[in-house]
Amino acid sequence: MTPGKNFITDMDGVLLRGNTPIPGAAEFIRALKDSDRQYLVLTNNPAYTPLDLAHRLRSSGLEIPQERIFTSAMATARFLQSQRPNGTAYVIGESGLTEAIHAVGYVITDIDPEYVVLGETHTYNITQITRAIRLIVEGARFIATNPDASGPSERGIVPACGAMAALIEKASGKAPFFVGKPNPLMMRTALNYLGVHSEDTIMVGDRMDTDIVAGVESGMETILVLSGVTTSEMVEQFPYRPTHIVNSVADIAL
Repeated sequence: MTPGKNFITDMDGVLLRGNTPIPGAAEFIRALKDSDRQYLVLTNNPAYTPLDLAHRLRSSGLEIPQERIFTSAMATARFLQSQRPNGTAYVIGESGLTEAIHAVGYVITDIDPEYVVLGETHTYNITQITRAIRLIVEGARFIATNPDASGPSERGIVPACGAMAALIEKASGKAPFFVGKPNPLMMRTALNYLGVHSEDTIMVGDRMDTDIVAGVESGMETILVLSGVTTSEMVEQFPYRPTHIVNSVADIAL
């Protein structure tokens, strides 16, 4: 199925379910390493740094170094740097986002920033949201890391970046530019980070509306795994199809 191909793989639903590794995930990562494939673990969650995520994965039994992890926060920071180098931004998010934005030379400020950047945070508060709305109305450009409206937690779903972005858009009248999946920009940035070409790379994901469509629009071969949120019956609802459908990463032949 995959002779000589590189891999970009989603994390939740593909390698992990919560904090539990999906059966076969450790062996899949080991096989990638043993075959000297280039690979990258991709996540739309911008809250954590690659080092944080590497620790989470290691605690779950998956040995993936931080250099092999790429987040929507990193893609957002690189996008900002490509548009307006060494600029200024008002940022709502956790350390995964603020560290990435600082790393490209940006100043984080609420004094006449060029951008308002919205990410994920465990402590959304009305004071921050109100400040963001006012800055956008005054002319700051509105960027959001990812369009996910909700995310999972141990107690059930929680509002995510897309939901907060909708609130800010409604109040300010300005729509955000989303960097993360399904925007092909996220995939292109990840491919460049990895140093590989789309024709030589496979996207592995569990969601048709983010992972697979982003892979298709980026010209990549795609593998849908049924270990996450998508069932085989749901595939027929979409106008595009993955190249392959497997039960889990354990069924990907390297």
